Amino acid sequence: MLNQTLPQPTLANNCLPNQRWQIYPQQPESAENLARLTNVSPIISQLLINRGVTTAEAAQGFLNPESLVLPSPLEEFPDLAVSVELLQGAIASQAKIAICGDYDADGMTSTALLLRSLRSLGAEVDYAIPSRMHDGYGINERIVEEFHSEGVNLILTVDNGISAYAPIARARELGLNVIVTDHHDIPPKLPPANAILNPKLIAESSPYRSVAGVGVAYILAVSLAQQLGEIKGLVQPMLALFTLGTIADLAPLTGVNRRWVKRGLKHLPKSYLPGIKALIQVAGLQVREEAGSREQGSREQGAGERGAGSKGAREQGAGGKSSSSAKSLKPEDIGFRLGPRINAIGRIGDPQTIIELLTTDDMAIALDRAMECELTNTSRQQMCEEIEQQAIAYVEAEFVSDLPQDRVLVVVQPNWHHGVIGIVASRLVERYGVPVFIGTYENETEIRGSARGIPEFNVFEALQYCHDLLGKFGGHKAAGGFSLAAENLQILRSRLCEFAHQCLELQHLKPLVKIDAQLDFNHINQQLYQQLNSLHPCGMENPDPLFWTSQVQVIEQQIVGKGHIKLTLSQTIDHQQYKIKAIAWRWRDYFPLPPRVDIAYKLRENHFNGKTTIELELQGVRLTEQNFDHQAPNSQRLELSDLFNQSPASPLKTQFQYHQRDYICGIYQNDISPELRIKNPEGKVLVIQPGHTIGLLGNNRQDSVEVDISQPKYDQIIQAALQALSTLSVH
Repeated sequence: MLNQTLPQPTLANNCLPNQRWQIYPQQPESAENLARLTNVSPIISQLLINRGVTTAEAAQGFLNPESLVLPSPLEEFPDLAVSVELLQGAIASQAKIAICGDYDADGMTSTALLLRSLRSLGAEVDYAIPSRMHDGYGINERIVEEFHSEGVNLILTVDNGISAYAPIARARELGLNVIVTDHHDIPPKLPPANAILNPKLIAESSPYRSVAGVGVAYILAVSLAQQLGEIKGLVQPMLALFTLGTIADLAPLTGVNRRWVKRGLKHLPKSYLPGIKALIQVAGLQVREEAGSREQGSREQGAGERGAGSKGAREQGAGGKSSSSAKSLKPEDIGFRLGPRINAIGRIGDPQTIIELLTTDDMAIALDRAMECELTNTSRQQMCEEIEQQAIAYVEAEFVSDLPQDRVLVVVQPNWHHGVIGIVASRLVERYGVPVFIGTYENETEIRGSARGIPEFNVFEALQYCHDLLGKFGGHKAAGGFSLAAENLQILRSRLCEFAHQCLELQHLKPLVKIDAQLDFNHINQQLYQQLNSLHPCGMENPDPLFWTSQVQVIEQQIVGKGHIKLTLSQTIDHQQYKIKAIAWRWRDYFPLPPRVDIAYKLRENHFNGKTTIELELQGVRLTEQNFDHQAPNSQRLELSDLFNQSPASPLKTQFQYHQRDYICGIYQNDISPELRIKNPEGKVLVIQPGHTIGLLGNNRQDSVEVDISQPKYDQIIQAALQALSTLSVH
């Protein structure tokens, strides 16, 4: 007697990442043409096309951003001239200036940049940064009142202020001048400041449109120094801080960001700022020769430049000599090494530590503050790990089955540190593929939270959609912060689900892996890696090139460190085996990987024992999709009995992908005979027994229907399942 319910196959390994792969269409003719016009390889031209760079002129500007002729920021930012005039007047009259910054890397580097530059220009200037724990984001009325009581004449906000209508209105009532410098999205009502500098208020076509808060601060500081005729000696330290803040804030590396960051990455290793030196030293960062790069010299053009021939904004670097060294940092050095050490202080420490680090001229003080960053970052890592595990356990117990219906995840628990929940939100997005709103109770009646989105979901618009339920909120398309009364939590969850249904389809609820091109292992070498360097600096809106390779064999794999998988992979091409090492960060949950998979990855250099090798950094994995011709000769076909002959005692169970859909299959021994079961994404199971041309299809045997498995639509998927099981059985 057969079981009435078909048992679900269980996998021999844990589930794979729940991803959707989007592979750019390859355009070989266009790539060859662009390669010929720009003198780059076809693979580089294809990558440029994928990034929207399709003409020789655009490619030249992208590959050599110094060749671009930039408009003056004074022409682009309507209030920049007014801002410079206000600051110039305050410096001339020795009126007190106060900077109100923010506690993230962008806000702290912006604050340090303006402090250093204004002090060097003779200003009487101090600063305040709101407490993450007690104030939350942005300038508030308490800070305004304190500035007023201290005799401040001019308030300068950095990386905040665009949404702070009431505090700025209060400052104006008290007779204070206010300059808002910010880059966050524009609210319906602008604050009544004397001047507002925000790239979101300028033309979308402007090369300055993508700057972060530190970019606005850099433009203001350089423009002021030029106006005062005191530019010499200022640009290099400001450029270092600009580069740190821009990359750490994940600002798009397009427009002037690309130009200035590329320049800044070359100057950072030789920066004379003690804080930069100490941070690089404590982080253990090894600065390496940049293969294939040519030093541009140490002349710098400031933000007011009009083009490569402009003299007014150039200066000699330290010592007035051009460096012959071509050593450079890469964005990941800041994004994964320096940035987190700065951000850790803002999340769970005192931002004054970073301001002192980046403004001191005393190396001993700088090293002391850098060590504080190191210790705080270690604590932050431990805290993130604990909260992430608690959040996953909570989601799996309460919400995971509802995610396809809800299309958004709202997780609120007590006793979480709201300084790190934004990082946990990002990790939950990676894991579950849906927008995440995560919060913790400030007290019995108040919740404070962070949000992270997916490409099809605008976080700031979602927060605006719920504005009547929230206290303070702000952010942009990809991320945001908010507070609310605890009594509004359930209705907030419902409202966010309502918003999510307006913009998300079910197919969006998987993390998106955008792949540039297919690559075989025999083409991975130092020459290719050096060619890819021409695309640097990579980051937001100019991501690291992502490749994929099919039917890769996993030869070795082991867990290392804090849940990473270290692998040896191979691909057989023309009967020759090509092996390569790989790392999959934080993939403990997917260990062990199946023996044969398709992989998506970045290329990276590994420097060990004086040797440099190219390795893979896995970003995606899926079971290899097999393509079968149902009319193929019998010699190429597999039969169910073949698998029992190979492995009569061991049950075989695995996943496979067919026509971009995920299936589970397994071979089971029931009361009568062995059978193959294939389960589709909707839960229906196809049951086939050896020697039979009729199978059963349904959710259980009682309700199943008989189907002719010789029909192509069934035969092909059976062959795909048998091939996946056959591959598993021989390993």
